[in-house]
Amino acid sequence: MITNIKSHLLNHKVKPSLQRMAIMRYLMENKTHPTADEIYLALHPVIPTLSKTTVYNTLKLLVEHGAVLNLSVDEKNARYDGVTKDHAHFKCLTCGAILDIGVRPSEAIYVKNIGDLKITEAQLMYKGYCSNCKNQQPQ
Repeated sequence: MITNIKSHLLNHKVKPSLQRMAIMRYLMENKTHPTADEIYLALHPVIPTLSKTTVYNTLKLLVEHGAVLNLSVDEKNARYDGVTKDHAHFKCLTCGAILDIGVRPSEAIYVKNIGDLKITEAQLMYKGYCSNCKNQQPQ
């Protein structure tokens, strides 16, 4: 886990502001892969001047600078991950939880080039039932 949020932002060439540091801290402390709206709802009571636009713009900036991942695991909403190291995700088909799992996409099916295409990003997603929901499934 990132221990110094300010240094993390500076290392990614993002000027640290109160709002940016709060959003980054939230992502690092909450491994739920939240949406922008979830981040806003969590932080607005603590930072009343925070707007939804600021949250969306900050997330866009953090993604562009590689400080945060934008996950394409939810068909309806963009979700964000403060962990940028190579890892896979798991989505529960019952409760919708999105979890980090210890499989690296580079250990699975991952190529750098296909024909004349250059691959720059891969997201590995598993779907199934989490430990809480799997016992509720018919055998």
